[in-house]
Amino acid sequence: MKKVDARGRSCPEPVVMTKEALENSQEDLEILVGEEVAKENVIRFVRKSGAEVEVSKIEDGYKLIVK
Repeated sequence: MKKVDARGRSCPEPVVMTKEALENSQEDLEILVGEEVAKENVIRFVRKSGAEVEVSKIEDGYKLIVK
């Protein structure tokens, strides 16, 4: 599973990092974000891309698993 750590980055960077990872990988992605806004923006982008996303709260933000 490819990991993308976007904690501490402000939008639109987490979405751009997710887009690049989706384009360059055929495997599932683990995306870490620190902000609620980043989480919502990444979820929206992933769903528009046709992928599924699972979200869980972690100590310093959110973990999104993209399939």
